[in-house]
Amino acid sequence: MDKIVKVNSVSQFNSQRGQETLHPLVTVLDQSKSKPLHPVRFVSGLYIVFLKEIKCGELKYGRNNYDYEEGTLVFIAPQQVYGVDYGTQAVQPKGWALAFHPDLIHGTSLGKNIKDYNFFSYDVNEALHISERERQVVVECFNKIQYELEHAIDKHSKNLIVSNIELFLNYCVRFYDRQFITRDNIHKDVLVKFEELLDDYFKSDKPKTLGLASVAYCAGQLNLSPNYFGDLIKKETGKSAQEFIQEKVIDLAKEKVFDISKSISEIAYEMGFKYPQHFTRLFKQRVGQSPNEYRLLN
Repeated sequence: MDKIVKVNSVSQFNSQRGQETLHPLVTVLDQSKSKPLHPVRFVSGLYIVFLKEIKCGELKYGRNNYDYEEGTLVFIAPQQVYGVDYGTQAVQPKGWALAFHPDLIHGTSLGKNIKDYNFFSYDVNEALHISERERQVVVECFNKIQYELEHAIDKHSKNLIVSNIELFLNYCVRFYDRQFITRDNIHKDVLVKFEELLDDYFKSDKPKTLGLASVAYCAGQLNLSPNYFGDLIKKETGKSAQEFIQEKVIDLAKEKVFDISKSISEIAYEMGFKYPQHFTRLFKQRVGQSPNEYRLLN
């Protein structure tokens, strides 16, 4: 599966599946009506959502089976690569697909807020697994979009199509919140591993060679995408992953500043700060005193 095909348009997306194009910028497909797909990878020029009709219990999250078996929603943003290696045989796709070109949402509220839907940057193993009732809501949203696509285009068409896409994505935010809750034990395990990772990081020489621990670094070490990891930490702690790291840095710094054999600059470099003034600024923001004041007054 070495070949990579760029999908630049909705008509190209539809053509690959042997389906008609009703609108140049958006499509909703019943995948059971698509022609079989051969193994290939695609680079998307579109926003794409697949509702896969598979038994999610057959998939694994670490050592755990997914607990929702009715369907899986996978989100793909422009410039992302997608595709599944089926071996050498063509496979009949199932489920639904929603695809829309970025031009569709330019100048709309969805266009302004699309980056807030972080799940477009989640990895495939962080997909949304929905119950049967949630699936009914998703299909209803798709049907409303399809209704507008089959209706003669008028001055209301774009607004109604985009509004229904936005409604669908907002439901997905709710469903992901439910998924974060139902996987609370798994996520608490990630939080424990995150704390252990930070402890080990600052006990090693990595701050001197790699600098401050970043959200992307920590997510990678935990085999999660940065956006999913950030959302998980936010929902578990009420703080962003960056804030969590900074709190850890300050807790360690409070201990280190009492070592009078080292200057504040030496401590800053030791903790991974490229510039001591950045360490001093963060310390004062978090503690209310500069490192020197904290050292002298406590």
